[in-house]
Amino acid sequence: MLVSLLKKTGLKLSLNDPRWGNRKDDGQKAQEGKKPGEGPPDLDQIWRDFNQRLNAFFGQKNRPDNGGNNNNGGGNGGGQRPDMKGAGITAGVVGGIAVLIWLASGAFIVQEGQNGVVLTFGKYSHTTPAGFNWRWPYPFQTDETVNVSQVRTVEVGYRDSLRNKQTGESLMLTDDENIIDIQFAVQYTLKSPVDWLFQNRDQEDTLRQVAETAIREVVGRSKMDFVLYEGREKVAYETQQLMQQILDRYKVGAVITNVTMQAVQPPEQVQAAFDDAVKAGQDRERQKNEGQAYANDVIPKARGAAFRLLEEAEAYKAMVTENAEGNASRFKQVLVEYQKAPGVTRDRMYLDTMQQVFTSASKVMVDAKTGSNLLYLPLDKLIAQTAATDAAARTSAAPAANTVLPQDAMPTVEVNTRRERSVSRERESR
Repeated sequence: MLVSLLKKTGLKLSLNDPRWGNRKDDGQKAQEGKKPGEGPPDLDQIWRDFNQRLNAFFGQKNRPDNGGNNNNGGGNGGGQRPDMKGAGITAGVVGGIAVLIWLASGAFIVQEGQNGVVLTFGKYSHTTPAGFNWRWPYPFQTDETVNVSQVRTVEVGYRDSLRNKQTGESLMLTDDENIIDIQFAVQYTLKSPVDWLFQNRDQEDTLRQVAETAIREVVGRSKMDFVLYEGREKVAYETQQLMQQILDRYKVGAVITNVTMQAVQPPEQVQAAFDDAVKAGQDRERQKNEGQAYANDVIPKARGAAFRLLEEAEAYKAMVTENAEGNASRFKQVLVEYQKAPGVTRDRMYLDTMQQVFTSASKVMVDAKTGSNLLYLPLDKLIAQTAATDAAARTSAAPAANTVLPQDAMPTVEVNTRRERSVSRERESR
């Protein structure tokens, strides 16, 4: 402000002036043999000139001290005194401008998605929404802007890259006493800028420690295989819920939006052995599946065959039992008839037995008592001839005649009849 007024009044001050800082007045310079204009300017005179020009700029006129003479020089050392009223007006204007500038410094703009927090003497006063806002300037009030819509991220177990591991954070113990290496990221937003600013000192470090505590508790309740394979999503969900509970209890003012598992693996020192164990487990599962498939194929067949054998056995049992019961019943009936007529019954039984035997035989050799000649009975031919005769009788339109045996078979039948009669006589004689 002072520089601008000096420029408008035309007064030039130069620190490079060789006369600057020389306190000797013009009289002394004249006594030393120098001209009065060659010495440095007097500070009082500079101030008087400045006031005169400033008053002239604001429309004020100076009052002369000696009869209205405005000259600097003059006899008896007469000079112009500074106008104190004009100087006061000038100071008031400058002060008013300074006050306006100071008041204007209290204006601030809050962007969309942000909240402004106003502090009065360092203590929370109120929260301002997005847009143009004003507060009392420093040192009465200050403001801080907090972005509540930004999705922030805190990393646990690594920094910036998965290769940059933090083993102190990533290594943790499972329920089955195995060490596991977990690296994950937590995404969150702010729901209370006041709590975020004033309830905790180092917010990100607090969030990282809360995340580490929560996941260690969740992993400590789980088995290693569960965390490595099928339980990743459940571990992340439980960690998010537990983190939110702890943050609400600490009044951090943050909302956990997502927990992402970046890497879950055993420690690097045992990675090779663990891979071998995993391969062995996979081979075991494959062989179990193959054995189960074979069992699923063989066992139903074996059960079906066993059921069929059981059914056949039951059928055979029933058949044998029924036959035995039938034979026993027939024997009882035959016994009753035998008791009534023993001879006739024996002959009938003999004939039935021989008929049953000859039915199952195709050739019979008969030894006659009268000689050593053997008679051959071609039963197969007889049976075939009988079957052909029966078929011809059934197909023929005329009534069927009595079946006549061939000439070569007649002696054989007669011999057979005589043989049966002789056997019957022998039994009766006994």
